[in-house]
Amino acid sequence: MIDKSKQLTASLNLVNDRLLFEGQVEGNSPIAIDYIPPFGDNLGYTSLELMLLSLSSCVGSAFLVFLRKQGKIIERFSIKSDGTRRQTHPTALEEIHLYIEIKSPNLTSAEFEKTLAQVESACPVWYMIKDKTKVIFHHQIAS
Repeated sequence: MIDKSKQLTASLNLVNDRLLFEGQVEGNSPIAIDYIPPFGDNLGYTSLELMLLSLSSCVGSAFLVFLRKQGKIIERFSIKSDGTRRQTHPTALEEIHLYIEIKSPNLTSAEFEKTLAQVESACPVWYMIKDKTKVIFHHQIAS
């Protein structure tokens, strides 16, 4: 078995005569990755959609680890994200907004902001994109 803390391996196979791929990481279910028409058939996630999910899950995981270490009770946690694409090629994401909603009876906005500074140093996906893509956080805390 591969030690995922050191080495990651993914496979990608073309499924049709357009741009539909099936991607998989060993031990996980495959996912469909496609592109929008006219090049693809929109039958799966686009690469940039997967980027948003990767960033969201990375940030979310780091937040939850740090908040739980602080003894915070997390009753609900969700992240919605949207990205603004460049209008010229490559059409990378120029700006990403992450909307974090947390239900916690013992978390303040100031504590959230303090934890955000820790998350930036702990999330490898954010680290990889932060010099090229502006990431803006919005949060709402319910008790």
